[in-house]
Amino acid sequence: MQVVARATDPTTIKTECLVVPVGSNSKLNNPAKTIDKATKGAIGRHLKSGDISGRPGSSLVLHDPEGIAAERLLLIGIGDQAPDTETFIKICREASKVLRALPIRSTASLLCQIKIVGRDKQWSATQFTRLLFEAGYVYRKTDDKNNAASKLGKVTLVCPDPTTQNACKKGAIQGEAIATGVNHARYLGDLPGNICTPRYLASQARALSRKYASIKTRVLSEKQMQELGMGALLSVAAGSKQPAHLIAMEYAGAGKSVRPIVLVGKGVTFDSGGISLKPGAKMDEMKYDMCGAASVFGVMEALAVLEPRLNVIGLVPTVENMPSGTATKPGDVVTSMSGKTIEVLNTDAEGRLILCDALTYATRYKPEVVVDIATLTGACVVALGQHASGLFANDQPLADELLQAGIAAGDRAWQMPLWDNYDEELKSNFADIPNIGGQGAGSITAACFLGRFTKEYRWAHLDIAGTAWKSAAPKGATGRPVPLLMEFLLGKVA
Repeated sequence: MQVVARATDPTTIKTECLVVPVGSNSKLNNPAKTIDKATKGAIGRHLKSGDISGRPGSSLVLHDPEGIAAERLLLIGIGDQAPDTETFIKICREASKVLRALPIRSTASLLCQIKIVGRDKQWSATQFTRLLFEAGYVYRKTDDKNNAASKLGKVTLVCPDPTTQNACKKGAIQGEAIATGVNHARYLGDLPGNICTPRYLASQARALSRKYASIKTRVLSEKQMQELGMGALLSVAAGSKQPAHLIAMEYAGAGKSVRPIVLVGKGVTFDSGGISLKPGAKMDEMKYDMCGAASVFGVMEALAVLEPRLNVIGLVPTVENMPSGTATKPGDVVTSMSGKTIEVLNTDAEGRLILCDALTYATRYKPEVVVDIATLTGACVVALGQHASGLFANDQPLADELLQAGIAAGDRAWQMPLWDNYDEELKSNFADIPNIGGQGAGSITAACFLGRFTKEYRWAHLDIAGTAWKSAAPKGATGRPVPLLMEFLLGKVA
């Protein structure tokens, strides 16, 4: 799909569908007023008759409008006043769904002409383009029925004037790149566990480095991890025939003197719970336990496409957690790369065991900051549901940056505490630390566990257990938090 930005008269643009924003009151905004006048009041008549309410996200398709070159009009409601960030993203998401469902090959949009509270034209072009590309995602790897792809091939962002055309163009490029990363993450997440194994993820990392010269990939074997003392990570893979890997993808967009940002993504390609076996219901969804890793892959590809002046390291510890005669048992004690001993009280609390060794490994990069992303705890789903990712940090300015990035991208997080009171629940009679805390606040004590391994740098943890995939139809991976992370990273570019 090709996206272009043009400052042109919307009444003369030849397209199969022109997207026109309309309010929920009788006073039309400027882009709608122009089209209404050219079509002899068609928009006003439909608003007056109640065919479209004008509420944010409401829509109506008009065929063969007179007086303009477009073959259709898609009227999309924006509400009574200038939309805020959340409302505009909702509007773009709904418009994208309609456009992708129509039998059209081209569209033009006036959405970039409306005022968004606190945002500029580049931002609005980024969001519309991103969501339009995301709406075109179709999983096909193991399902031939998913072949009803949209035919949409050309998109024109109609800019209000020549001075904003360049900003819209930049936004479109950025939005497409982020969507590429989101859809890559969704694809990896949706793959079944018998295809997307640790070895498969390693092969995908090597493929990224072959595709993009700016990415270099290194994959550590179990033998190499053993030599480094990664006993926590290796303990999770002990019950599986699939070998564990630690994948390091390095994006070099700035000089060597620029300290990198390190992203660490949990890559449990299937989580049975190990000896602490999970209930059978919905266990199929444990293929999504590598969505943290998938988001790192998505970010690395988006960076390679955009080529910002940043240095970013993507670390992916990847394993399969299975029960067998060789599996780690509850009560076993393992030694992490940091030298800390860990009493494994629950083998289903495995994500923190692979992350702690990866977080220790991250110190060798002398990072500016480290952010880990993990489908870590069901407790986070109980706390926040599917709307926000849980955010924990040992540095408040870093937390604030991530929170603002989530708001700007429509991929929100909510900050949770990392108080000493919770950390004190991590006590063991037989090791330095247990891998679980008490009965309550499971997402917090899990973050406190990770915090024990992040004392040497500024660190944040995103628990995406509630946001990484959807169980209800349409079931599948969401690609979150790639938009949040990309907003955060691009905000670091000088």
